[in-house]
Amino acid sequence: MAKATLNFIWRYPTVALLVFSCLGVAATASPTRGAESVNGIAALVNDKVITYSEVRDVCEPRERLLRSQYSGGELVKKITELRKAALQDLIDRQLILQAFEKDKLVIPPHFIDERVDQVIKENFGGDRHAFIKTMEAQKFTMSKFRDLERDKIIVQAMRSKNVKSDLLIPPGKVEEYYRQHKDQFSNKSQVKLRMIMIPGHADSGGGAAQASMADEIRAKLITGADFDKMAQMYSEDSTRDLGGDWGWIDDKTLSAPLSQVAFSLKPGEISKVVDLGGNHYILKVEARQGGEVKPLKDVRADIEARLRQEQAQQLQEHWLASLRSKAYIKTF
Repeated sequence: MAKATLNFIWRYPTVALLVFSCLGVAATASPTRGAESVNGIAALVNDKVITYSEVRDVCEPRERLLRSQYSGGELVKKITELRKAALQDLIDRQLILQAFEKDKLVIPPHFIDERVDQVIKENFGGDRHAFIKTMEAQKFTMSKFRDLERDKIIVQAMRSKNVKSDLLIPPGKVEEYYRQHKDQFSNKSQVKLRMIMIPGHADSGGGAAQASMADEIRAKLITGADFDKMAQMYSEDSTRDLGGDWGWIDDKTLSAPLSQVAFSLKPGEISKVVDLGGNHYILKVEARQGGEVKPLKDVRADIEARLRQEQAQQLQEHWLASLRSKAYIKTF
């Protein structure tokens, strides 16, 4: 019961059950305050009003998270951006609802009945009494809840009607995307690395001596000296006791200059002495794995799905832009 109630509150906090994700707008009161009682008109969409309280209701769950992560000017900036985007979402939603009414379309009542039954089943295990109790605690009426569910169905239906999901993607576009994003379809490249670090000690006048030591160590290594023993004797990094063993690393583990050297080595190869940040490094790659690119035939369906989603988003934005251009919209 408690879990179901929390799920319900999260999914349906006043206006937050709207199809749009809660994003934000500037309010007349300071965004850094907790609960804000001030209200007013945030926007007019033709003859429909969107209030600041509606915007704040949509944003409330996300704002709570922001307040736990940021403070001061950064918090104000994040909440202002959140509310600004939320207002745009609410405006677009209102435009969709008005387009539905203009087209004289109708949602059969049984569609709403089925949606309500689905909510009760999924969130309350079919317990209608628990559902009603939770609504009462949230100051909801069944009529209000049904209206909000009706709006959700309308928005979903209008999006489906105006933005098709079964878009055809030309094979040429799939192949072009594959060529330009091959890194997305490859196994992560890794190397098994050992490394010796000789500190420069330039501040104490030992820079030249340390550099000479690094050169001597490398000379011994390439003539057959055991890398892990040399690391235990001379290295001064955290892997010294492990014989300089870093294990399997990817290209983000080390600083860029060292990573570039490591991933240029063949298995068994020892690098030249790398001078970096006043210290001297000797690297050895013991093995490599990953980095293989999946063939196009194995990822074609994934690429088509990505391109289809991108195209649908572009069509949706074009459709919404068309609705905006024909409406009277004023923000405050």
